[in-house]
Order: sequence, then C-alpha cells, then structure tokens
Amino acid sequence: MAEVLKVDVRTSRGKHFARRMRKAGSIPGVLYGHGEKTVALTVPAAALEAALRHGSRVVELAGGVSQSALILDLQWNTWGTEVIHVDFARVSADEVITVTIPIELRGEAPGVKAGGVIEHLLHEVEVVCKATAVPEKLKANVNHLELGGVIRLGDLEVPGGGKCEGDLETIVVQCVEPTAMPEEEEEAAAAGEAEPEVIGGRKEEEGEEA
Repeated sequence: MAEVLKVDVRTSRGKHFARRMRKAGSIPGVLYGHGEKTVALTVPAAALEAALRHGSRVVELAGGVSQSALILDLQWNTWGTEVIHVDFARVSADEVITVTIPIELRGEAPGVKAGGVIEHLLHEVEVVCKATAVPEKLKANVNHLELGGVIRLGDLEVPGGGKCEGDLETIVVQCVEPTAMPEEEEEAAAAGEAEPEVIGGRKEEEGEEA
C-alpha cells in the first residue's frame, strides 16, 4: 500500500517563501501531469523523508489534493543532506510507467572464496511497471556466482510483472580473477625507477672537447 503524504496547496512562491517553509518543517513542491494544471504544494519534510527511507516511489497525496503521484524529481541542498524541492507526477493505479531503480547485490559469491573479486558493473536500470508495483530496488543474488560467472540484466527478477529496459545481455555483476601487477612494475612503482646515470659519460665528453 502506498504511503500517504498530507499536502497543502500554496499560493505564494519565491525563494524567500520557500526558505520560510523549510524553516517551518515543510518542503515546497509541484504536482503536474495528465494534461491537468500544475498545482503548487507544500509537504511535511519529516513525512517525505520517511517515505524516501522506505523506498516509496508512488505515494497518495491527501489534504489539499487527493491524488496518486510518483515522486519524479528531488532537489537537494548543496551538501546533499536535505531535500529542498519535490516534483510529483500524477499517476493512476493501472498506469504503466518507466522509473529508474537501483540494483543491489545480495549474498556471498563462492567465486570470492576461490580467489576471485566481484565487479558490480551496472548500478541502476530503467524498469517498466505499473504505478502501484514500483519496486524499491532490484536484487542481484550472487550466492551461486562462481569464479568466471556473470549475472546479466535478463537474469534479474522484477516483482509485480514489470520488466527491465535495455539490452538484457548487459552484464550487471561478474566474478573475475584479480588483476596482478607484474613484479617489475611493482618495484618500479615503489622505487620510482629513476633512470641510471651513465658513469664516465661526462668525462669522455670533456675529453673530446679538450
């Protein structure tokens, strides 16, 4: 079930108003889509942050407007610690949408015990699914990943009947042998490998000039 966010419709705009709203514990935002007019809103910061922690992408707006909405875009402060603006897009329960979902690795790969290393190559993917079935994340289980093995995009399971966009042969994660630096390169990196001076070279030159 989608989380409920109580919102208020706002008529004032501008940086000064937005700053006052944030100090009061609310975040300015907008709601748009479906050919309807854009509505300016405020949403309690604590409620929005809780929804984000829970991985919610689709929420139920209540109060000033009653509408299912997708959290489409977030603007953060300079340090990336606080949301300062949110964009909501109207969605219906049976609407099919495209969203970007993170990919998380789960489990322990047997290939690591055999001396391999895990390379996580694809960290997020676009998923097509119903608005009511947006997953928080996709899980790539590496419990059966042997040395030399790969998990491809097509191997990931999308809950709720959704599907991944893109080339399903794309490698998401693989277990490979570690790349070892040759001994001479290691020694060169450690010692700086200064070019040796040619002993006697300068004296010979001086002798020729004399």
